Amino acid sequence: MPLHVPDTELDPSLRDEVDALPADETPPAIISISDIHGYLDAARSALLTLTDHPETEPVVVADEDGRLHWADENYVLVFNGDLVDRGPANDEVLALVARLIEEAPPGRVRVTLGNHEALMLSRDQFSFDNWFSGQVDDEARRRLCEAIIAGHVVAAYRGHNVTYAHAGSDESYDVSAVNESLVSAAEELLAAIGTDDDLAVQGRIIEAYPEVLGVGATHLKGPDAGLIWVDFEHLSTDAPPQVVGHTRHDEPRTNGAVHCQNVIRETLDSRGGETVFVETPEAISALIRQPDGGVEQRPL
Repeated sequence: MPLHVPDTELDPSLRDEVDALPADETPPAIISISDIHGYLDAARSALLTLTDHPETEPVVVADEDGRLHWADENYVLVFNGDLVDRGPANDEVLALVARLIEEAPPGRVRVTLGNHEALMLSRDQFSFDNWFSGQVDDEARRRLCEAIIAGHVVAAYRGHNVTYAHAGSDESYDVSAVNESLVSAAEELLAAIGTDDDLAVQGRIIEAYPEVLGVGATHLKGPDAGLIWVDFEHLSTDAPPQVVGHTRHDEPRTNGAVHCQNVIRETLDSRGGETVFVETPEAISALIRQPDGGVEQRPL
């Protein structure tokens, strides 16, 4: 199943940063979740932590069939990469994200490209045929390219005080520039999908846009990898303020000003642990599902 998002293009300013939203409104809180990896139930539990915490309003609400919908509150919701692979409900996760993009006001649901979405773009360059990303057809790849070109899927998103990218960077970078790079890569690939040039272009975009799509020279996640591949261990305490996913932990992890939120897979076999981050202009915190079903809010 491809990621079916609105056909209309998003205004480029809304694509890149929270400050582009209307100035006459109260600044929205930014809710972020990463590395769902096809585990729909865990993602639902994480997103509903706002519903189950007494001091937060819902970002999503469930209908009578259990499907989640936009709650029409003053939020931005960031899916911080790796929606697919590993888990059993990849199609359902993509349907959830597409539905929320459709229901929310423009710019209120943002998706950053994860390395597993990048595997879909360059499907034949990697040996992951047993995963969802390695089995997608050309139509799904086209739809992902179109979602990038339209501004619904980005390399990075600038929040109030942190930048959101799937794996992050040890150095400062220009959010608009990396998003434009990703658009250029998607345009090149879209023109080649299904043609004799497809395989070559899949490889070329990795080399031509290293800041976003580049892999490490000696390891995919090495210190020279791009925004969607570099491992958390290569981000120093001097790295710029960021929220990332990508590297698994059993609870939110902070190193300097970098906060990692990839906890879903490490908490699958335990009660609780599902987490979202909440960023306001004043602070950033984690909402963490507890073993008894309650929710703890923890400053980061």
